[in-house]
Amino acid sequence: MTPFLVVQDIVIGIAVVASLIYACRRLMPATSQRWQAALANSLSTASRPTLLRALGKRLQPTSAAGGCGSGCSSCSTGCGPTSPTTEQPLQFRERSSE
Repeated sequence: MTPFLVVQDIVIGIAVVASLIYACRRLMPATSQRWQAALANSLSTASRPTLLRALGKRLQPTSAAGGCGSGCSSCSTGCGPTSPTTEQPLQFRERSSE
């Protein structure tokens, strides 16, 4: 293998892994946060070197901040969405024959 092919394989591998991570974070946000938290917790153990513990602390996912107006509807304060959406029934129309 030539050095060019090795570099090409490394670049393509990085692109594929980055695409996979992006897709997981977009399509499975709760699962990816659980995986990220598990990785951060395993790196943050006391038996790890200082550099890995710092990396684990940095990788720790932020908690979901659901304040009033965020639309989370997770609390009983009644600060959910301000305007409820109204449902509209579907109306099917026949095509006019030309």
